[in-house]
Amino acid sequence: MSAAAPAAPAETAPSDWLGRAERALRAAIALPAPILVVAEVLILFVGIAARTFGRPIIWSDELAAILFLWLAMLGSVVAIQRGEHMRLTFLVGKLSPRGQAWCETLAVGAMFLFLFLMLHATYDYTEDQSFVETPALGWSGSVRALAMPVGFVAALLSCGLRLARFGVRDFLGVGLAFGVVAALLALAAPTLAGMGDWALAVFFVGLLGIGILSGVPIAFAFGLATAAYLLCVTSTPLTIVIGRMDEGMSSLILLAVPLFVLLGQLVDATGMARVMVAFLAALLGHVKAGMSYVLLGAMLLVSGISGSKTADMAAVAPVLFPEMRRRGMKEGELLSLLAASGAMSETIPPSIVLIAIASVTGVSIAALFTAGILPALVLALVLAVLARWRAGRDNAITVPRAPAAVVGRTLLVALPALLLPFLIRTAVVEGFATATEVSTIGIAYTVVLGLLVYRGNLTAGMILPMLARTASLSGAILFIVGAASAMSWALTQSGFSQDLAQAMAGVPGGRVGFLLVSVVAFIVFGSLLEGIPAIVLFGPLLFPIAHQFGIDEVHFSIVAVLAMGLGLFAPPFGLCYYAACIIGQVPPEAGMRRIWIYLGALFLGLLVITFVPWISIGFL
Repeated sequence: MSAAAPAAPAETAPSDWLGRAERALRAAIALPAPILVVAEVLILFVGIAARTFGRPIIWSDELAAILFLWLAMLGSVVAIQRGEHMRLTFLVGKLSPRGQAWCETLAVGAMFLFLFLMLHATYDYTEDQSFVETPALGWSGSVRALAMPVGFVAALLSCGLRLARFGVRDFLGVGLAFGVVAALLALAAPTLAGMGDWALAVFFVGLLGIGILSGVPIAFAFGLATAAYLLCVTSTPLTIVIGRMDEGMSSLILLAVPLFVLLGQLVDATGMARVMVAFLAALLGHVKAGMSYVLLGAMLLVSGISGSKTADMAAVAPVLFPEMRRRGMKEGELLSLLAASGAMSETIPPSIVLIAIASVTGVSIAALFTAGILPALVLALVLAVLARWRAGRDNAITVPRAPAAVVGRTLLVALPALLLPFLIRTAVVEGFATATEVSTIGIAYTVVLGLLVYRGNLTAGMILPMLARTASLSGAILFIVGAASAMSWALTQSGFSQDLAQAMAGVPGGRVGFLLVSVVAFIVFGSLLEGIPAIVLFGPLLFPIAHQFGIDEVHFSIVAVLAMGLGLFAPPFGLCYYAACIIGQVPPEAGMRRIWIYLGALFLGLLVITFVPWISIGFL
């Protein structure tokens, strides 16, 4: 979801040729992107069915991975056209109309600049991939990699057409600003190259922070900061940025994101969301903070099923947010609770982050799965107490207790819908489907219920808009992940990780000091690098140091994962905070103040978990 400032002051009325060009480009992307969403659902579902009948299709995952990159790139183009790339506008919104117009031009100009800088690198990357052959299908790797240049060209054209609609004064002003920054960086390049780790602050704190606060979409701010660092301080070709973006966006586990986004929309469109909320409201609606309890419980239930925090939130928020809004809960409170519940549930198995930490450190995955449950429940209790304290501050509507007959009747109606989360979790736990595939089972189940049980809600006219919305939201999320992956690689190559590990080994205070510094450091890592890249980068470095201090490796793993979860949802850099904004359809500035109350409560709970190891290892 874009949190753009009003565009009217910034743009002029489009001429006929501009309008025709924009409509033609939208039409060229509007059909392929939804088709790719449907294709992914069908491929994975057919793969499950074939495996169930003992005739597995060996190429299904490979084809799904190829189409997924195309979906990510075309979806990001749709997000540009619809203005749904995530951005911060809480400062921009305080400016005068003249200032807002200039920042609007800056935002589109920054997107255009990044796409232009990377365009040739996308072709080089596609050419490099032509020498790769897919093992099952035997296709050239360029079939998949071609999605990068095609997506970048379409996005560049979309940004160019938007720029053509802005006033000449703003256009020239933004161009001059980019020219001045580029000239200063070019002149300072020798000095920056000799500054070592301090140069990172210039690009990944200064330049990145200015871009984000000026309203540049988050993903493109990440990309520009990374490209500027590589161009000024290193001799690394920009093709590496494209390769790392591809790698970040192409993890097959992320395929759960668009599928769960689609599932959430289907649950709402079929009326399943309405009947589930009706039952939950009848059961808990009269309780103070009752719907907040429902949200926390739902996140505990679905967390880890998809392996992606964004997919977890996408499975819950569309179902509960409409009713919570109707009951008077403010946008900022909804966003804060959703983001905090995502951080709270990071260690609920099966968690992809726990699997990653086991793979790079050698810690027992069975032990981690056992250890992860109680800490998440402790944090859920902390959030429940906070939610009850916060209830009533937004003039929430008071609802009387529903009669037992109403509770029973709503339960009977909602029972088929309420079985959905149990169906999803059972399919994963029993090995019937992978974490990525299971969402297709949910989609099929939801469609059947919508057609046979909750009839009359789902219509043919709703399908294409839902698919387009799925592509747009997914593209916006995945492009952020790709840009963050490129940035994390740049930080890794700088040697910053080794220097930081050495510094942490010498902190005063011994074991207690190391734990405190580790908590703070992993919060920062999670904010800047996302969970899995941070674990892969710093796990092998810091776990031996923890062992030297006598800290149990399972306990340290749980602390690290929960701390990174806080960072993931902490603005202004936390990736999943913006994913929560997109999924909840809430502008980032709405939760910018309230989120810290929830993160502060989680931080206190994390300190309890950190210094009471029994919570993590008491049942091992």
